[in-house]
Amino acid sequence: MQTVQTSNAPAAIGPYSQAVVANGFVFTAGQVPFDPQSMQLVDGDIAAQTEQVMKNLQAILQQAGADLSSVVKTTVFLQDMNDFAAMNEVYARHFGDHKPARSTVQVARLPRDAQVEIEVVAVLLDR
Repeated sequence: MQTVQTSNAPAAIGPYSQAVVANGFVFTAGQVPFDPQSMQLVDGDIAAQTEQVMKNLQAILQQAGADLSSVVKTTVFLQDMNDFAAMNEVYARHFGDHKPARSTVQVARLPRDAQVEIEVVAVLLDR
């Protein structure tokens, strides 16, 4: 196993890694919409927060040797399922024609009262 760390995504705020590479896969920690430099929640609605989460995931995947096109599974945690359509629009734009398996659940609360958290599993790219 190898841990992944990049300054282009928020630092872990607890005893975990941004991602772990194992057996040809990348497993990311759940990403919330923190700005990597300030470590503060980005301002804005669910679309703005989802945009930041996707940027954070891309940075981690890139550091690990993967990208969004190699994602096989995502899990989306929403504070409010009524935000699904707006989140899904941003999510779909980032993944384009690639459609990994996905689970989406509403949760009672997310770190620092974020509106969305997403984690992914990806396959390492051949380089």
